[in-house]
Parts: sequence; C-alpha cells; structure tokens
Amino acid sequence: MFFNAKKTNSFDQVQLLRPALPESKVDPAVIKTNWFGKELDAPFFINAMTGGSEKSKEVNQNLGRLAAKHHLALALGSASILAKEADQLESFYVAREANPDGLLFANVNPLTPVEATVKIVNDLKADALQIHLNVAQEAAMPEGDRDFIWLDRMKAIKDAVDVPIIVKEVGNGLDPTSIKTLQKAGFEWFDLGGAGGTNFAQIENSRNASPLHALDYVGLPTALAALLAAPLTDNLIVSGGVREPMDVMKSLALGGKYVGVANHFLHTLLSEGKDSLDEEIAKWKSDLTMLFALYGQKVQPVKVPYYLDLELKSQYDQLKDQIC
Repeated sequence: MFFNAKKTNSFDQVQLLRPALPESKVDPAVIKTNWFGKELDAPFFINAMTGGSEKSKEVNQNLGRLAAKHHLALALGSASILAKEADQLESFYVAREANPDGLLFANVNPLTPVEATVKIVNDLKADALQIHLNVAQEAAMPEGDRDFIWLDRMKAIKDAVDVPIIVKEVGNGLDPTSIKTLQKAGFEWFDLGGAGGTNFAQIENSRNASPLHALDYVGLPTALAALLAAPLTDNLIVSGGVREPMDVMKSLALGGKYVGVANHFLHTLLSEGKDSLDEEIAKWKSDLTMLFALYGQKVQPVKVPYYLDLELKSQYDQLKDQIC
C-alpha cells in the first residue's frame, strides 16, 4: 500500500491537514515576501552552493541571472578561499553583476580572518553574511580543520561586519542547545541545514584513506530540526533536502520563515541547463501559489495544522525537552 511506502526524507513524515473548504483563491501575491528590506517573489531561495573556480563562475553567473529574473534571494558558496586567493573574486562577483539590486548573501567559515571577511562582504556588496558550521565535514576531510573552537571567532566577525549574520549548518542540522548558545552570543538568524540532502561528511569520507564512517549518520533530520527550533526563534530558515514545493510548504508550516534550496536547483542546472532551471523555478513559484490556496493560506506566516508519522513523532518526543 502507498500509505506504508518507505520514507526517504524527514519531510515525508510530516503530513499537512488540508481543509476541504479553503475559502481562498490562487494569487501569486500571497507568496511574495520581504527579507532584509528587499521584495521577493517567494519565501524560498537559492542557497549556498559554489565558488572559487572557472566552473563555479559560470554557475554563479547563471544563478545570479535567474535570481534576478525570479526575484529570489541568492546565497553564494563559501568565499573563505578569497582570504588566500583574492584572484578568485570574479567567480563570486558575477552573481552580483547579474543581479545588482537583488538580495545576495556572502558565505564564510568561522575561521576566516575578520579583516578578510569584512572585505569579502564589501567586495561582493552582500546584503547579509552566512557563517557556515561544518564540523562533521571538516572531521571527515583528511586535510580538514581540527580546531572547532569557533564561537569567539564568530562573535568577532559579527562585531566587525555591518550586515545581518545568518548562522548556517551544512547538512547536519542545528540543534536546540547550539541555537540557544548562539542566541546568548547575539546571533539572531539560523539556517538549519538539516540532514536529508547532500551529505558532505559522506562525500569527504569517500576520499579519505582512513574514513570515520560514523560521521555518515550523525545528522539531525531537517523536519526534526525544524520542530525543535521553531519554538526558540522567529528567524528560522529551513534547508536540507528540500526537493519540491510541498517540502517548502511543510517547512513553512513547521515554523520556517524562509526555505533554502541548493542541491535540487544545482542538479537541474548542471544536468539539464539554465533554461530547465528557469522553468523549474517558475513552476515552483506557481505550485507553491497553488498550495497556499489549497491550504487556505491568504497571508504569511503559514499556519497549517500538521501531524507526524510515528518515527518522527517518537524522535521529537525524546528531544523536545531540549527546547526548554
């Protein structure tokens, strides 16, 4: 039976309750939003992907053009390389050239020197800065960092830049304890980066002569991370394994204000080309507009009742005390 089909992603374990009488109409204006003072066509955005090479230059240029056309926010991949290889700036800046007035996020790791980070933000004319947390990925990399004392360095970056900071996990999920620690340190925006999409630790393990395979399975599933984080912050970004507009709808219902999409869009671009990604983004906007109408949503934030499959409910019940 389809009801008992094997679940492949934590979003599949979240079920939205649809009203038979939604009393709504299909209106693209309903999914429009404003973020950091800029108007956007939808609450989903193109999340951090790549930079620092000729191939990534082409990718970022195409993503910048599509972000401009569809009025979506765009987060660039890690620009920490610019602290050592300033000549790679153009591979990132092409996105800003293609989208001069759009919402653009720079991205660095916590060990990027403060002065270099300020320069990156200014050179890219970034509207906000993502600081990514990728401890599991670094641990799996043969040449990865082994110094994970990051909080004070992150605070120094926050104090030095004059744009909002988004703390972003990279495929393993932000847990409630870490969110509360970050809040005490003055951070306000959080991108969950949950497990369910690209597994960077697994990728790095595959090229490690002495892999630590336990890292392949340490991630906090995205839907579970959202359930745990939503009571702690209104500034929540849900990302990690977002495959379709229904996943966006579920992310918003779970408490996300915005939803990041990386792997699906990048795969479409690389395998099918920029025209296909153009059509895909247009369809996502159209489908999400329809879903808002079907679930009776006339304004944001989304308020849709939901229930959880037993596996996800059990996980949440075991961890929910961490919210307090």
